[in-house]
Amino acid sequence: MVKSNGAARFSNKIVNVVLTQTDTTVGFLSQDETKLQSVKSRDSSKPFIKVYENFKALQEDGNRIPNSKKSYVRRSRKTTFIIKNIAFRVAKNKLNSSLLKSEWNYSTSANESGKRFDRKFCEEKADIIIEDKESLHEGESSSLLKMNSKRVRKLR
Repeated sequence: MVKSNGAARFSNKIVNVVLTQTDTTVGFLSQDETKLQSVKSRDSSKPFIKVYENFKALQEDGNRIPNSKKSYVRRSRKTTFIIKNIAFRVAKNKLNSSLLKSEWNYSTSANESGKRFDRKFCEEKADIIIEDKESLHEGESSSLLKMNSKRVRKLR
């Protein structure tokens, strides 16, 4: 099901906030950081995770992964990495929606900062809602690893 609170046609030029089930939990996705900050009432100094559709898109965006860790990042599932203070994830989108076909999106959990998932709040804040037959459900958040060329440290 795709529900829109905005215009009937979805244009690539309009940057929307999308509510959808991600590979881990319910999330807001957008290519505009400022829209996500206003939706979540979040401090502008706190960065968002950038989710890439594949490893190639991650590298084409100028991100450098230490050679010794490339295979680890490529094969990981449900894991967020921090390298040089940039947080990213490679997550294949299981929903076949043209709205989610961009190379990358900023991602955040679909809730108010510091609170749990509330469907009513999310539906009010999202421009577009994409839902499949499994509905929207709060799952476990991704693992969070901070790494450099020599070590990997688990933060969450």
